[in-house]
Amino acid sequence: MQQYVHLPDATAAAEAAELIARFGDHAAFEAAARANHSRGLGNVVHFCRWRQIERMINLLTAEDTSGVTIH
Repeated sequence: MQQYVHLPDATAAAEAAELIARFGDHAAFEAAARANHSRGLGNVVHFCRWRQIERMINLLTAEDTSGVTIH
């Protein structure tokens, strides 16, 4: 099964890269924490954005990428 992650703009990709550089293996957890914080504030737009970034981080940092096209 092929996985698809939607990022709305280049800024989201840059934020994913920045979190990976800053937090390493914990980058996805940081993105999830930001998503949960946004949800707590009632900001559904930022909640969804951070969840998308979290999914991208998980895809980019996956040990096994067999069957997945990354470009």
